[in-house]
Amino acid sequence: MAENGALTHAQLKTPKAAAIAGIVFSVLLFTIFWLLRRSIPADPLEPGAWLVTDRATIAVALNLVPFAGVAFLWFIGVLRDRLGQLEDRFFATVFFGSALLFLAMLFAAAALIGSVMLVASISEPGELTSSAGFRLARATAYIIANVYAAKMAAVFMFSSSTVVIYTGIAPRWIAYIGFLLALTVLIGGQYIGWSLAVLPVWVLMISGYILMDNLTSARGAT
Repeated sequence: MAENGALTHAQLKTPKAAAIAGIVFSVLLFTIFWLLRRSIPADPLEPGAWLVTDRATIAVALNLVPFAGVAFLWFIGVLRDRLGQLEDRFFATVFFGSALLFLAMLFAAAALIGSVMLVASISEPGELTSSAGFRLARATAYIIANVYAAKMAAVFMFSSSTVVIYTGIAPRWIAYIGFLLALTVLIGGQYIGWSLAVLPVWVLMISGYILMDNLTSARGAT
């Protein structure tokens, strides 16, 4: 029985190249932000002209959100696998919980924008954008993404950077950059339109390091 358990564990062991999930997440989230920012004005009280002019571009961005979410979950798994027995319950709970809350906020904001687009597709021109429901949905999506999702992203970077320092799973300079980027999101999330884009920057850095370290270790073992 013990041998079967050990065999199962070996088969389920995280692949060395699994850290590429963080790189995929970073690329997808950058793409999503770029498509949305070039299509939807930063002002949550704008008149909604993008429902006519940029609907196809926004649809592409919204369809990429689930794939980015899956890649982010895989990245979290890679990070926890990297920690192994060094994982502290307190910091692990904080960074895991904040990551799930960030994804929930991201999905909620995307769902609101998608719902607005769906209703707009069956409404007369100008009928939806002149309604109170459109302004409420637009403002809610803005607040969810730029306030609550941004704050959860900051908490995730703070907690995971602290874990990096205490466990040494990555160089300290990556953790220090993580603190700086988290502070940027925490303070400027509501005022700087692109502040949330620092999360994929940090994920890209730590994923790149873990991937290179895993591949180097694999070559050394060979």
